[in-house]
Amino acid sequence: MRERDTNSPDANAELLALRALVWTIGDDDRASRLIATTGLDPDDLRERAGEPAVLGALLGFLEAYEPDLIACAEALAVKPEALVRARYQLENQ
Repeated sequence: MRERDTNSPDANAELLALRALVWTIGDDDRASRLIATTGLDPDDLRERAGEPAVLGALLGFLEAYEPDLIACAEALAVKPEALVRARYQLENQ
């Protein structure tokens, strides 16, 4: 198995998206909206959390509701644009 380059833009996008996922599921109402919007059940989400498509969908979910996007960015100490850029990178891997 090949080691992953944790300094690559794709790895950084994945890490940021995973942090956003943790933030998102930390709130029951937001987590419920994520599940309802994506169609993933909690078991699927746990199993597939590292997949670029799932992480991209999560970031798209946050983008679709600007207050969540901004709140997440503030909580992660990044600009909202960083989350948008990460979604783009994940979707274009």
